[in-house]
Amino acid sequence: MGKVVSTSSQKAAAEAMASALSSMEGVDAEVSERKSGTSPRNTVSIDCSSENWRALAECMRVEHGVDYCSMVTGIHWPEGSPDKNWEVIYHFMRMGVTDPPVIDGMVQPIVKDPTTLEGKEVPLEIEVRIALPETRDPKVASVQDIWVGADWNEKETWDLVGIDFEGHVGMRRVLQPHETPVGFHPLQKQHKLRYHDFEEMYDDAQGFLRKPSDTGKIK
Repeated sequence: MGKVVSTSSQKAAAEAMASALSSMEGVDAEVSERKSGTSPRNTVSIDCSSENWRALAECMRVEHGVDYCSMVTGIHWPEGSPDKNWEVIYHFMRMGVTDPPVIDGMVQPIVKDPTTLEGKEVPLEIEVRIALPETRDPKVASVQDIWVGADWNEKETWDLVGIDFEGHVGMRRVLQPHETPVGFHPLQKQHKLRYHDFEEMYDDAQGFLRKPSDTGKIK
């Protein structure tokens, strides 16, 4: 079996990051253990206010080496509490991958022993949750300029859920057609999209016109 980062090293690195980030205003971080996969792993779970999101993002990237944004999830909670009608969840990883040096035109492989990694070198998963209050204009600051992986993921979240990302350059539809009506975002709960026998979508593929076969049916 190949060498891997020990659970104790990963937990220590996660606890160090959570402790440091929790000292920031509007940030509450803790370590949680996840057991899916081949072995338990410790992740850093963070709740952050929207006002302090950019400061947290910059600190994660610069001070803690978080180098990859893998996914952004947007949720509409119309029946939730007044201070949590919307939620944005960013999923990150600290990969520790760097460009290898090139000597005399030859790429030199970087080989590390995972059992010796310490501090910022230890790979980690990080999840950041940003709750938004009841509003018709949900938005958070974009981190497109910090992580290139946030670019498409923020577009998808806006397209489907309608949460805007302030400062994002080039925001546009990526799954819905470009002619989709302004203000229509299919995963907002008021649209009540459903399925017939889990095979046929209740609304058409674009989500804003009725299929002829559905005419007269009650939602």
